[in-house]
Amino acid sequence: MDFRDFEKRIVKVTKMELPGEAVQFKMAPVERLAELKRKAREMNTAKRAGVMSLFYPSERHETRLILILRKTYKGVHSAQVGFPGGKLEAQDKNIQDAALRETEEEVGISREAISVLKKLTEIYIPPSNFFVQPFLGITSELPKFVPQEEEVEALIEVSLEDFMNDANIVSQTLSTTYATAIEVPAFKLNGHIVWGATAMMLNEVRELLKMAL
Repeated sequence: MDFRDFEKRIVKVTKMELPGEAVQFKMAPVERLAELKRKAREMNTAKRAGVMSLFYPSERHETRLILILRKTYKGVHSAQVGFPGGKLEAQDKNIQDAALRETEEEVGISREAISVLKKLTEIYIPPSNFFVQPFLGITSELPKFVPQEEEVEALIEVSLEDFMNDANIVSQTLSTTYATAIEVPAFKLNGHIVWGATAMMLNEVRELLKMAL
């Protein structure tokens, strides 16, 4: 889709009800996620992070979504595909500010260039004990990406057409921190398997776009 057309239509999401957890849980790798989320709220020990689902124009004005492949490191999200974003820090005014700051740091897009259209449904990630707040944003400028060397292994520029294509929702056998060789729902995007929390958040974005475009 031409980004100029996308930009006109996407503003509809600002007045839409969020699809919410029902849509997120369709891509959930564990059945007990709702219960784990409730318990995490009761314990009140989880950390917080903000991420950005960011759409932008290509050189040909085609609509793209930016994802990142994280570096390999000693952690639960090593070498996984995710949104740009990260942990809430002391200098951040709020969780949206954290998402914008981290997006700028990880992919090089200035926070001033990003229009945040909607706060999406918060998600809980049990292995790292994080509540993650996703946001839907756009930038009208052709980005000059500068990946953060310490955090980002590669940038993944996904076309809107591929993202919205039902054929790119797959089932994958994976081993995780809590189970071995389990079937999980996932997106197959640019040759990468995207599952878990990122897939859940992507599914809510996808549902919103279905209604808006």
